[in-house]
Amino acid sequence: MHKLERLLRPKSIAVFGGAQAAAVVAQSIKMGFAGEIWPVHPTKDEVAGRKAYRSVADLPGAPDAAFVGVNRHLTIEVIKALAERGAGGAVCFAAGFLETEAYDEDGERLQAELVAAAGQMPIIGPNCYGLINYADGALLWPDQHGGIRLAEGGKGVAIITQSSNIAINMTMQKRGLPIAFLMTAGNQAQTGLSEMALGLIEDERVTSLGLHIEAFDSVAGFERLAARARELKKPIIAMKVGRSEQARQATVSHTASLAGSDAASGAFLKRLGIARVDSIPAFIEALKLLHITGPLPGYKLSSMSCSGGEASVMADSAEGRWVHFPTLTDQHRAHVKSTLGPLVAVANPLDYHTFIWNNEPAMTATFTAMVSGGFDLNMLVLDFPRPDRCSDVDWWATLRAFEAALKTNKAQGAIVSSLPENLPEEYTAGLMARGMVPLFGISEAMDAAQAAAFIGWAWREPQAQPVDTTAAGASEAKRVTPDEAEAKERLIKAGLPVPKGERASNAVEAVISSMTLGFPVALKALGVTHKSEVGAVRLNLKDAESVSAAAHDLLPLGTGLYAERMVRDGVAELIVGFTRDPMFGVVMTLGTGGVLVELLRDSVTLMLPATRDDIEAALRGLKLYPLLEGYRGRPRADVAAAIDAIAGIADFVQKNEGEIEELDINPLIVCAKGKGAWIADALLVLGEKKNG
Repeated sequence: MHKLERLLRPKSIAVFGGAQAAAVVAQSIKMGFAGEIWPVHPTKDEVAGRKAYRSVADLPGAPDAAFVGVNRHLTIEVIKALAERGAGGAVCFAAGFLETEAYDEDGERLQAELVAAAGQMPIIGPNCYGLINYADGALLWPDQHGGIRLAEGGKGVAIITQSSNIAINMTMQKRGLPIAFLMTAGNQAQTGLSEMALGLIEDERVTSLGLHIEAFDSVAGFERLAARARELKKPIIAMKVGRSEQARQATVSHTASLAGSDAASGAFLKRLGIARVDSIPAFIEALKLLHITGPLPGYKLSSMSCSGGEASVMADSAEGRWVHFPTLTDQHRAHVKSTLGPLVAVANPLDYHTFIWNNEPAMTATFTAMVSGGFDLNMLVLDFPRPDRCSDVDWWATLRAFEAALKTNKAQGAIVSSLPENLPEEYTAGLMARGMVPLFGISEAMDAAQAAAFIGWAWREPQAQPVDTTAAGASEAKRVTPDEAEAKERLIKAGLPVPKGERASNAVEAVISSMTLGFPVALKALGVTHKSEVGAVRLNLKDAESVSAAAHDLLPLGTGLYAERMVRDGVAELIVGFTRDPMFGVVMTLGTGGVLVELLRDSVTLMLPATRDDIEAALRGLKLYPLLEGYRGRPRADVAAAIDAIAGIADFVQKNEGEIEELDINPLIVCAKGKGAWIADALLVLGEKKNG
C-alpha cells in the first residue's frame, strides 16, 4: 500500500480550524462523503452540523486524513498530536513557512519543526489548499470548486498543481474533462509532487495524470513516477512554468523550491516520456484526449470540415509541429473522391463542401472512406450553433456519420471546435461515451494530439538511464578559466579530436610553430574568451609573412599566441556546451555553432548520460541537419565522427564533473564524410574539486 493511501482515499476525516475548516466539512457533506467527519474546535460543540471534539486525543479514533487550518505555530502542535495518534496524513493549510524566508527569518525554522513533528506521517504543504477526491467524495478543501463527483465505476484524470488558485480554476472548466483527483502541492516540505503523483496513479479510477510544475521536488522521484506510469500505461502531461525570468522569480517567491533551467527541465521531461504543454487550455485538452484514446501510435492526422477556410486553418496549425496531415495516396484519394461530387478537390485536410450536408448516408460514406487511411487521429471540425438563437438539429447527422466511420475503421476520432464556446459542455459527456473526444480550439487540439503522439513514441523507445545528478547543486568553487592551449591539452590527453597546435610567446615563435605544423594555420590570442568579438583570431594563414603580421596584431590582445593547423573540408559547425544545472547536474547543449550561434538559436539540451542514439536524434532535430546530409549537392558530413566526438566530450565531462564548471566547444567543425570532426575552439571553466 502506498504511504499516501489513507490520506488520498480516507474513510475518516478530522478537520481543525475556523471558517476554512467549516468549509471543508460542508464541502465533504455536499459531495456525499460516506465516511466519518470529525471537526475539532476548542469551544464549538458542532461545525457545519457535525459534532465537534476538543482535541486530537478526544477523537473516536485515528483519522485517515486531516485538514489543519490553524495558524502556523498551532499547526506544528496539531501535526505532532496527529502523528502520535497514528493518523494517516494531513493537509497543512497555513502559510508563513519556508516560502517567506526572504522577509521572515522564522519561516525556515518553522518548516523544519513542522517536518520533525510529522515524523513518518505524510503531510501535504504547508501553504496549500489540499486535495479533492471526486471518486469518493472526500474533500480536504477549504473553498468552493466547480467539479462533480464521479459516477459509480467512473474514471477520470488526476491533476496536481503547485498553485491553489490554478487548481480552483481548473475545477471550473466547462470543457468536459472528468476529474477524479485534484491536489495542490504547496511547499512540498515533506512530501514532494512526484510522491503525490505516485500515490494517485495507483488508483484504478485514474486514467492519466496532469502536473502543473513550478519546480521539481526530486529527479529520482520523477524517474520513479515516469517508470511506474509507463508500467501502468497511464500517460502524464506537464505544464512546466519558468521559461521567462519573471516566471522564475515568481516561482522562487511562491514555493521556495529549487528550479532547474527551463531548457534542462524540458530535456528532463522529454527523457521521461512526459509530454510538455505551455498553456492551461492545452493542458486540459491533452488530458481529455489521453483520457479517451491514451497515447497515440503516431503523428499522422486527418481533418474533415465543410469549409475550405477551416481546412486551411487546420493545415496551418500543423505547421512546425511533428503532427501533420499526410498527403493522400492516389488509391485513397480515388476512394474518397468516389463518394463526393466532381467539384470537390480531395485532399487532407478535406473540405467535403456542403453538397452532402445533412445527408447522413452520403456523409457516412465520405467519412468512412477518409478515415480508412490509417491515420493516428481523425479530426472533424464542427462548431455548434448558439442554442438560444439557433437550431442544432442538422448537426447530429454529421456526428452520427463520423461515429459510424470511426467504428467501421476501428479508428480514434475527435470533434474539434474552432471556438471553445461553440462546443456546449452538456454535449461533451455524450460525445466521449460514443468514442469522440471533444476538443476545444484548433491550436489546443494540435497541442493535445502532439502530446499524445509524443508519449506513444516515447513509450515505444527503451527507457532512458537515470540522470547523472552527482554534480547537481549550486557550486561554491572558485572559478578558474585556463587558456585555450591548456584546455586543448586536457582534451588531447582524453583522446578527443583536436587539431595540432603550439603555444607561442612572440611573432618569431608563432612563425616557427606554424612552419612545424604546416600551412595553412589559424593564429589566436590566448586569454581571450570570445575571440571573434574582438578580432582575436586569424584564419587560413598560408605563409610565414601572414603569420608574422597577424602575430603582431594579436599580441596586444591577450596573454600569448596559439598556432593551430587549419581544419579543412568543413561542412558545418556545431556548438557542444556543458553547464552545471543546480537540479539536474551537468547538462549538454548541442546546436548550430560558429559566430552566429546566439543569433540562430538552433539548439537542443540533453541530460547526461546520453547515448549515441540520443545524440544522433538531437542532431537530426536541428535546423542545420540537412546541411550535414549534403544539402543541395554539397558534400555529406562525417556525422558518425561528429557523434563519436560529442559522445567522447560528454564522457570527458562526466569523468571530470567534480572539477568542470563549464565547457564550451564552439565550433566543432564537422568535415566531409571520412574526414572527421574537430574541436576548433574550447572554453573550459574549472572549479575546486569536490571534497578537495
